[in-house]
Amino acid sequence: MSGWTVDRIPDQHGRIVVVTGANSGLGLVTATELARRGAHVVLAVRNLAAGEEAARRIPGDTEVRELDLASLASVRAFAAKLTADHPSIAVLVNNAGLVHLGPRRTTADGFELHLGTNMLGPYALTGLLLEALTAGGGGRVVSLSSITHKNAHLDFDDLMSERGYRAAPAYGRSKLATTLFGLELDRRLRGAGLPVVSALAHPGLTRTNLTPRAWEHRGRVGRLIAAGGVLATQSVEQGALPQLRAAADPGVRGGQFFGPGRLWETRGPVTEARLGREAADPAVARRLWAVAEELTGVRYP
Repeated sequence: MSGWTVDRIPDQHGRIVVVTGANSGLGLVTATELARRGAHVVLAVRNLAAGEEAARRIPGDTEVRELDLASLASVRAFAAKLTADHPSIAVLVNNAGLVHLGPRRTTADGFELHLGTNMLGPYALTGLLLEALTAGGGGRVVSLSSITHKNAHLDFDDLMSERGYRAAPAYGRSKLATTLFGLELDRRLRGAGLPVVSALAHPGLTRTNLTPRAWEHRGRVGRLIAAGGVLATQSVEQGALPQLRAAADPGVRGGQFFGPGRLWETRGPVTEARLGREAADPAVARRLWAVAEELTGVRYP
């Protein structure tokens, strides 16, 4: 089904949808379109003021909650409070992500910042919300990948990129990890007979605020690079379509992966995306899952 648009999103009334990183970019578009069709959307954001401002711009039923995926304590606190108020959740969109092209940094728990924010935090969050996602009898989890995952490789002897750190490859590895997580989650959900679908999406090359932030450490040169990147990207509204389809298309099956269909998946109408070779390897996914269990202390399903 090429040419999928927001007009295909069915009525969402009575559904609780959680969108991480929903105060800007892809997350804001995703939250807006689902709220517009009747969902009660939880904007899970690191900056509450920015989240409240975004909520005021969304024509629908929303609430704002604080979540920092770079802190397992924040993830646990968010999940505990959310499930106390919403014991049944229809959709979790693991949209929030980080691109940091400066020197190596770590999360509050000592994980390399990209891997911790883009994969380990969402892994823990999904596990802590799994009971609520199961409660409604048909929950869905969407993991946000990137075309950069196709050229990445996970070195399990240096998963935190402590040797010879380079930011761009570290980001690609985190998105490979995210992709492996989404696919392994699907396998485990089906194996356990749980009524939750795990789907994936990537936005191609899309105009969001992540690129300018990624280059801000380079000053004027960074601003020029970011400005040039804008010319090569598609609109955020177009870039959000793959994850909106993954979140809302009733026909989505577990393990499906959506992205733009033109120019090597960088732009264009939504279609099924292609996996990189390592992302398609279940053995790598199982190994990563075991590491995530150990690092986060969250075990499921």
